[in-house]
Amino acid sequence: MADKLIIVESPAKANTIKKFLGGSTKVIASMGHIRDLPKSKMGIDIEHDFEPQYINIRGKGDLIKSLKKEAKSAKKIYLATDPDREGEAIAWHLAHILEDEKNKITRVTFNEITKTAVQKAMKEPREIDMKTVDAQQARRVLDRIVGYTMSPVLWKKVKRGLSAGRVQSVAVKLIVDREEEIEKFIPEEYWNIYVNLLEEKSKKNFDAHFFGKNGKKQEIHSKEEVDEILKDIDKAKYIINEVKKGERKRTPAPPFTTSTMQQEASRKLGFTLKKTMSVAQTLYEGVKIEERGTVGLITYMRTDSTRISEEARQAAKKHIVGTYGENYYENRYYKTSKEAQDAHEGIRPTYSDLEPDYIKESLTNDQYKLYKLIYNRFMASQMSSAVYDTMAVTINANDYTFKASGQNLKFKGFMILYVEGTDEKEIEEEGMLPELLEGQEVKKEKVIPKQSFTEPPARYTEASLVKALEEKGIGRPSTYSPTITTILERRYIEKEQKQLCPTELGRIVNKLLTENFNDVINVEFTAKIENQFDEIAEGKALWKNMIRDFYGPFSIEIERVEKELEHVELVDEVSDVPCEKCGRMMVYKFGKYGKFLACPGYPECKNAKPIIETIDIPCPKCGAVVQVRKTKRRRTYYICENNPESCDYISWNKPKLGEKWNPDTEKPVKKVKNTKKAKGTKRKNKKQ
Repeated sequence: MADKLIIVESPAKANTIKKFLGGSTKVIASMGHIRDLPKSKMGIDIEHDFEPQYINIRGKGDLIKSLKKEAKSAKKIYLATDPDREGEAIAWHLAHILEDEKNKITRVTFNEITKTAVQKAMKEPREIDMKTVDAQQARRVLDRIVGYTMSPVLWKKVKRGLSAGRVQSVAVKLIVDREEEIEKFIPEEYWNIYVNLLEEKSKKNFDAHFFGKNGKKQEIHSKEEVDEILKDIDKAKYIINEVKKGERKRTPAPPFTTSTMQQEASRKLGFTLKKTMSVAQTLYEGVKIEERGTVGLITYMRTDSTRISEEARQAAKKHIVGTYGENYYENRYYKTSKEAQDAHEGIRPTYSDLEPDYIKESLTNDQYKLYKLIYNRFMASQMSSAVYDTMAVTINANDYTFKASGQNLKFKGFMILYVEGTDEKEIEEEGMLPELLEGQEVKKEKVIPKQSFTEPPARYTEASLVKALEEKGIGRPSTYSPTITTILERRYIEKEQKQLCPTELGRIVNKLLTENFNDVINVEFTAKIENQFDEIAEGKALWKNMIRDFYGPFSIEIERVEKELEHVELVDEVSDVPCEKCGRMMVYKFGKYGKFLACPGYPECKNAKPIIETIDIPCPKCGAVVQVRKTKRRRTYYICENNPESCDYISWNKPKLGEKWNPDTEKPVKKVKNTKKAKGTKRKNKKQ
């Protein structure tokens, strides 16, 4: 009989905690949630004040029996699930199932799985925080109501089996809106003039760019304007008008939040959000380290705070001063945004002495990469600024002004360890200009006019979409990854390289939802709802009041839409392709993997075939048509229509006009089964 029973979510977490506690303590795992709303129905009793109808999750019967048996024989039960709303809700559901008649159950939380943190938590048990539980319930209930009432609209007008969601539909809307913005974008011409100059004493060349005329900034929009300027400065002398020398400091980025960790892992490691969170979970729950045993390597990875404990700050100081020297350390505090839930720290290593390379052999390759990113980011956040010497000069040529600037890294500071990535195009560091004096003449070597065109906004990547969701107040750290994973899995969006593009299905679903439920599927409403969840967690609002306030107007909207669609039948779009088996004009259908052609005579005629996308550039090998196809993981590749019969051309890279194909220099495309047959076109004997 165990004196103490600790219940956590996962076996990995249980194994890490066991070694910190005495022999009379038993640690077991609930394997995540054990109760939830049913999948077969909404599970919300609208008529009885929105009461959730929780059920035990199917397949967990034996586990529940085992948990009850262990709980019955324990003197004290500690629910040590994760320190967030989801973890608090799991603890609440566990308490319900274990039926605590003797008041044996208590709640403990820790931000990191270390001996100090676990033992401290065990000495400070508390009751389950119902305010936090209610915030989770509010999210779960609201999302269930929205999803289960809006989805049937999609079934009626698009295709059965589709789904709508409060956050996921807004994420799709952002991606569709961006795509439409790109499609409508009209490039505008602009020019710049660069001049390469020589400082004759030092024999150093440097570049200056055109600024304007008579001290005023001037934009150049045509070649005629360029030609006029070039004519005016053809014989001009280039005189240094002003020299400004200074110093610039670059400060380190704060410790990771969930959002910034996901963004940086995407940029620097190429990780998907799902992969980042999965790897981070293993680092948090514990990894077996040689000579140390199982160790939780990072703090809890679902957070929007950048706050750091004083103990961690002192440990970082000791490591930085010992490794790099006193001048590389700076005690830094970072402000957390007003919207952040500051319940626990930013993401950091739990042990400053466990350097990534020191424990590399104990980690998988992915664990090592992410741990190194987290470790270096945290250490850099407590280091000195990088310092640059800077110089900016203005140069006169007749009535025209050119400008040049340069900088030189004087002290690396935190940059010796880590530099934050960016979604924008990386700008090369400018070199230092030669020593220049006001009134000095420099020699013109070459004038380079350059034509450019404005570019449309970039498509979202997983990283930039997370950044946009966070900035707009949509979702929380725990929701970014599942939201994007869901809309990818449902084929509302797809990836082209790292860019997120809406599919045709995604566009149709977005159009239908925004036209009929604009009050719900919009950024402002979704952000407002997130703030209401926060108010519930803070005890400033009651969750059922929030649901009541939402449901009244929402139910009226649903009624209106249902009436409007009452006599609308789902009609398939007719193509101009005749069915080769029966002669009917084929129609467009949506399958699991996208759009395909099907005979409307089903079930008499079961003919179906893929929609073949082609490109204008002929096969580099035989001159035939090149088809665009996708692998199971939706990666695009290019293949000759005669492959494999008479031509073996197949490539990851889009062919270029006039360019010959060299298969020896390309990464081979893995064999794709049934490439001639469209996925999702299999016809089954059931109603379409």
